[in-house]
Amino acid sequence: MNATLAGIAAALLYTVASAMLGRQLLRREKPRAPVIQALGGLALPLHLISIHAQIYQPTGLDLGLFHISSLVGWLIAALAIGMSLYKPIISITVAAFPLAILGLTLSLFAPSTYTPGTLTPGAESHILLSILAYSVLTIAAAQALLVAVQDRHLRTHKQGLMNALPPLQTMESLLFSLIGTGFVLLTLAIVTGFLTLNDLFAQHVAHKTVLTLAAWTVFAVLLAGRHWLGWRGPTAIRFTLWGFALLLLGFYGSKLVLELVLGRSA
Repeated sequence: MNATLAGIAAALLYTVASAMLGRQLLRREKPRAPVIQALGGLALPLHLISIHAQIYQPTGLDLGLFHISSLVGWLIAALAIGMSLYKPIISITVAAFPLAILGLTLSLFAPSTYTPGTLTPGAESHILLSILAYSVLTIAAAQALLVAVQDRHLRTHKQGLMNALPPLQTMESLLFSLIGTGFVLLTLAIVTGFLTLNDLFAQHVAHKTVLTLAAWTVFAVLLAGRHWLGWRGPTAIRFTLWGFALLLLGFYGSKLVLELVLGRSA
């Protein structure tokens, strides 16, 4: 199947699923999870065909900004759908699918400035763990936003999304499960980076390393506060979004500057 057509078909399926779920949430209806899961499940393999054709080049792996964005979008959508099969988290796809659409669209229509090349097994492990950690923590950030809306509606005695989402306690439990998983993956990514890469504090990647370590610290403090002080609600939301913002700057900011501004592979 043509990779471009596969990508376009995947984007259309994500769009239909997003529109359907958004409409149900706006109407304060319980999301029809099986339909959303089916549409997303059909989109995932088509999206993967597009990713494979873009990243795997004759001269090596093309890990440019837009291709990585498509891969991250696919992982976010896949994780959201997978988790929704056994946890009441289908509402998170209202953010996951648009992110997948954005990454996929950029990879299809924006030119790559990355120079493909081969990687050592250690570097591949570091990159894979980094992408997984970022994907999980992106879902956690989206979950934190949903918890923030739900908490605000609860405090102001508005029904709104309350009827369409699981209880707040369940939503917060899911949030910390995501943060815990993402934190473990981020820790492994940092460790493999220090063990397998030459110099994580070299001039062109130092800011990425510092921002990633700062994000790791924020998530570590949040999890410690949750365990020993029972942090939840607005405090948990703020820490989650601060940590994600730092990670976003480290993960995407450095690649954007290096590739699109300086014309170097990151």
